[in-house]
Amino acid sequence: MVYAIFEVNKEDAGKIDEVLKDDIVSRQSITTRDGKSLDVNKDVIYVKIEGSEEGVKRAEDLFGKVGIKKMEKEDAERINEKIKSQDDSAAVGMGMIFG
Repeated sequence: MVYAIFEVNKEDAGKIDEVLKDDIVSRQSITTRDGKSLDVNKDVIYVKIEGSEEGVKRAEDLFGKVGIKKMEKEDAERINEKIKSQDDSAAVGMGMIFG
């Protein structure tokens, strides 16, 4: 699976919904995280679109049309690792609860 991560300023949060309501994009795996929850000192929302090449490309095109660019590979990988780390921690916590 391929993915792309977009950094969206909080004042542009409404643009996220515009993109996510697209039929092709909405069928992909979509993860959103507040920048502060990932220990990033910016007032942003990160949107990760993961799935088919067609779906991710469509998301890139639609985000581009509303003025939001895909993150550069190195920065996206750093944010992706933080998202994975959060998800892993949540899964471990649920395992402890439901053991």
